[in-house]
Amino acid sequence: MLIRMHPEDPQPRLVKQVAECLKDGGVIIYPTDTIYGLGCDIMQHKAVERICTIKNIDPLKAQLSFICRDLSHLSDYTKSIDTPLYRMLKYYLPGPYTFILPASKLVPKILQSKKHTVGLRVPDNNICRHILDALGNPILSASLPGDMVEDYTDPEVMEEKFGHLVDIVIDGGIGSMMPSTIVDCTTPEWHITRQGQGQWEA
Repeated sequence: MLIRMHPEDPQPRLVKQVAECLKDGGVIIYPTDTIYGLGCDIMQHKAVERICTIKNIDPLKAQLSFICRDLSHLSDYTKSIDTPLYRMLKYYLPGPYTFILPASKLVPKILQSKKHTVGLRVPDNNICRHILDALGNPILSASLPGDMVEDYTDPEVMEEKFGHLVDIVIDGGIGSMMPSTIVDCTTPEWHITRQGQGQWEA
């Protein structure tokens, strides 16, 4: 099912429809401030497993990340954030970054790496923000199956290719081809593990 949402002012009725789908264990394709992603409610384990099946990955080996609505929400899912780290996160978020951080006990085991770390995002995207507000939980952030191609920027093409695998494809306009920049903050020396859309200066 393709749902067209206004990118700046998403229609409340449609936001509610998507949030209810996620609460029921649904899987969606949705826009972020970078590429379109596969998503589900992180508390719905069967939905997480379904995304791993779509992508043909082992959830325990893949470093799966998820999106939070703001910095205070993000801080629930990582162990204590010291002042320098908090200042850095506040400077860069919301934005096109994924931060690898030590996972707190609230992170479902299926989403923790063997090192007990987790990737966390706060995208600068109003559709994401409204869905997260309505849902109350973070949303898994996984790339679409296969290599990144130009087709993955067009929601109508994504609906044709993947509509049978997911419950909803959200059309929030044409997406980017460049993913988020990944920054590993699990050691005292923070470092980039993938250069993406976000410019990193720390």
